[in-house]
Amino acid sequence: MPSLKDLRVRIRSTRSTQKITSAMKMVAASRLRRAQEQAMAARPYAERMERMLGSLAANLAGQANAPPLLAGTGKDQRHLIVVATSDRGLAGGFNATILREARRTIRELERAGKSVTVMTIGRKGRDSLRRDYAKQISESLTEIGKPRLGFNNATDIVRRIVARFEAGEFDVATIIFNRFRSAISQIVTKQQLIPFALPEPKADAKDKANANGAIYEFEPEEADILAELLPRNLGVQIFTALLENAASEQGARMTAMDNATRNAGEMIDRLTITYNRTRQAYITKELIEIISGAEAL
Repeated sequence: MPSLKDLRVRIRSTRSTQKITSAMKMVAASRLRRAQEQAMAARPYAERMERMLGSLAANLAGQANAPPLLAGTGKDQRHLIVVATSDRGLAGGFNATILREARRTIRELERAGKSVTVMTIGRKGRDSLRRDYAKQISESLTEIGKPRLGFNNATDIVRRIVARFEAGEFDVATIIFNRFRSAISQIVTKQQLIPFALPEPKADAKDKANANGAIYEFEPEEADILAELLPRNLGVQIFTALLENAASEQGARMTAMDNATRNAGEMIDRLTITYNRTRQAYITKELIEIISGAEAL
């Protein structure tokens, strides 16, 4: 049975931990609002750009003059997996879900006889995957978006990926990240970056009208437009993934710290009850000893 001193020390340390988790929850909540606004603002632009490029690329798919980022290498043997995680922990299952999907994807590709190269964004992804796939990790990027996440961060990543693609190091590039849904829910997303994946056609009224005989003329040619816009779209998609990851990280951290604060409060209550009962038992024991001694006299 712990002594009164041990219980006091545990209560004091738990209260200190509760203050820390409560402060981290408030900081994450303040950062979440800004990150969520940025992620939501980037979605419409990324979706419309992908849709517009999809309509352009559909006319050139399979043709000899198609840009390399659209046509690819014509093979599916070498894969680059970009795993986007956070640099800091204490974010609940945010990093674990991304890493679980990354490991599953790598195992599936290796079982199919494919060669896999990994690029990690974030310290947590690097440290975790290095234990199992150290030889496959070709590059690790940390402190992305410090002090503030901007499009230049995505541009730097695009430059590295395109340089590897032009050097013939991979055939297909895929990024794995968390898409923000709410503060308590994130969606693990696997998105193909290279070659450009044509979006699935949506059968709404506007698309049907366009499909019923609408003819477009482009100046310059579709190939020239795609050659210019595909690298830009690659940066937009990576930037959107980083924004979604940032919002998901803050939401997961706020939820995790809120749970930790509540758990610390419950533990303090239990320890306080145990302390009071133990103290009462000591007092009762001393009174019995005093009364017993008095009666013996």
